[in-house]
Amino acid sequence: MDTFNQTVTLHEYIFVFPFESNFSPYDAKRWMEENWHTCFYISALYVFLVFAIKQIMSNYKPFSLSKLLLLWNIALATFSISVLVRTLPELLHTLNNHGIYHSVCLASYLSEDKVSSFWSFLFILSKLPELGDTMFIVLRKQPLIFLHWYHHMLTLMYCWYAFKEFTPSARWFIVMNSFIHSIMYSYYALKALKVRISKSIAAVITFSQFLQMAVGCYINYKVYYFMSINAPCYITKTNVVSSSIMYFSYFVLFGRFFYYSYLHKSKKEKKTQ
Repeated sequence: MDTFNQTVTLHEYIFVFPFESNFSPYDAKRWMEENWHTCFYISALYVFLVFAIKQIMSNYKPFSLSKLLLLWNIALATFSISVLVRTLPELLHTLNNHGIYHSVCLASYLSEDKVSSFWSFLFILSKLPELGDTMFIVLRKQPLIFLHWYHHMLTLMYCWYAFKEFTPSARWFIVMNSFIHSIMYSYYALKALKVRISKSIAAVITFSQFLQMAVGCYINYKVYYFMSINAPCYITKTNVVSSSIMYFSYFVLFGRFFYYSYLHKSKKEKKTQ
């Protein structure tokens, strides 16, 4: 489905880098249309390697990887902060000047805004290297839960699919995810540096992820609503159904993880005292 080209008042950036101003969102869209199916092969390989390495590691001692893990988390924290700084202004501007309808139904952040589209495209591509998070878990022989590899795999597939359709509501998902990742990877980097951090911060991060999924479900509901009243909403039904299933499953899984990791554990500790 073609993106709706509506004349809008764009966010004015204080500065724009040459690599941003020279970016062609439609070239990126065309590339993703031609290559997005690759994510299925990547996802299948990812799951195979994760469990194969996990099995192999059962015969070996865990690797430390402390220095590499530190660099990894610093890199992802820096990238997430960059995405947030360059995409949040467009979302706020759209909400303030055009409202919720525009933010979920019109993809001007991609078709009309080169800064936002450049960083959105990088965000989409970043879901591939983020699979490396899981490799640190299996190589260090830490517990690998279903939520972890499921959400990494599904997010990669949906993000690549969403970009090739210039999904309007994805501007919300990009901003929310980059915000959470800015905090999460910074937290992991500090832990890798052996900085003493309150355990409650981990609970706050997990709860923030849970809230992110709740907002994602609400955004999909708003898309359904505008489609139901026949407002021009430039997103396919397949897209919004896929996104809804994904976000609802995340909502349930993160809610369950938060409950058993923090609330249920806290109740057990009180009983043993």
